[in-house]
Amino acid sequence: MAGDTLANRLCRVGGIISRATVVHTLVLTAAFVAALTPVTCRGEVSNELPTKATKEVPPEVLSLFRQKKMPKYSPILVRIFKEEAELEVWKQDTTGHFQILKIYPICRWSGDLGPKLHEGDRQAPEGFYTITPNLMNPNSDFYLSINTGFPNSFDKANNRDGSDLMIHGDCLSSGCYAMTDEQIGEIYLLARDSLLGRPSFQIQAYPFRLTPENLARHRTNPNLSFWKMLKIGNDDFEATHLEPKVDVCNGRYIFNAQPPRNWQFPFVFNLTSTCPTSKIARRALEKQRTDDIKFAQLLKAKLPAAPIYSGLDGGMNKIFVARFPGRVRLAKVMPYASYLPQLPPIPWVDNDGSLTSKLFGTLF
Repeated sequence: MAGDTLANRLCRVGGIISRATVVHTLVLTAAFVAALTPVTCRGEVSNELPTKATKEVPPEVLSLFRQKKMPKYSPILVRIFKEEAELEVWKQDTTGHFQILKIYPICRWSGDLGPKLHEGDRQAPEGFYTITPNLMNPNSDFYLSINTGFPNSFDKANNRDGSDLMIHGDCLSSGCYAMTDEQIGEIYLLARDSLLGRPSFQIQAYPFRLTPENLARHRTNPNLSFWKMLKIGNDDFEATHLEPKVDVCNGRYIFNAQPPRNWQFPFVFNLTSTCPTSKIARRALEKQRTDDIKFAQLLKAKLPAAPIYSGLDGGMNKIFVARFPGRVRLAKVMPYASYLPQLPPIPWVDNDGSLTSKLFGTLF
């Protein structure tokens, strides 16, 4: 539409907006665009934003906004589940609560279940990450990318290291969560619009959906205590549909921390100090108690335990297996390569139906 400027579009959203508000929003938009300094992930340095990073959100997504009563520029929150190979985008509705917007199948992730520890271990991050505009890369070699911000404060407090761990396109991963180009194109635009007028959004990355059944299956995994710590934040979000406030102290995640009485603001954490009190919602505490009872029952029933390592280099959502054959291979890095799946015995029997006959003919 001729003359359809950003200011005009803003005036049509939610009624009349004052000139000062429009100018303020334009300034924020300019600041956001300026903040899109290309982050590595083998991206090229460029001062121009490609069309794929500046176009409008697809019409079908805008329709979802209307159906779910989600303002276009309201905050988002991203949740990632490795084992299920799913990425969820939640968005704040007009009540101020987050509701699920879309679930995207993950095309490829590398490593194994468990957090990233060190550069080169091929692990994709697990934990809570804060995404700011400078972590958005419109010039990625993998179509578009969003840097997870690894290592965060928790990772650094626990001596974990690594770099350039992204959510990106191209369905190829070396420590990243890889989507198709179409998927990351949509996720990137949702993140871009969410960052207009606010400093960040949150990513929650989990090994799997933190149900009692999944935790019981993985009870022998050395990361179980770490995953149970993540579950506190997970449960608070699932119970309240509000973004948990995440801090780090004494080398641990702490959620919705409450400063001591008579504390002079701003309240600043010491990453290695004793943790203050957390304020966890009553519904979240009830969920935790119910899940703990179910977990104990599953252990008593001797639910079979999953192997600690799969022996594979990550995974992908099953809908992509036929489209991208051979992408998931045996693990390349120890200790994940120390567990290899059992292979069926080779049929050395000499008959027309045997493998040897098929490969070498009647000589065998």
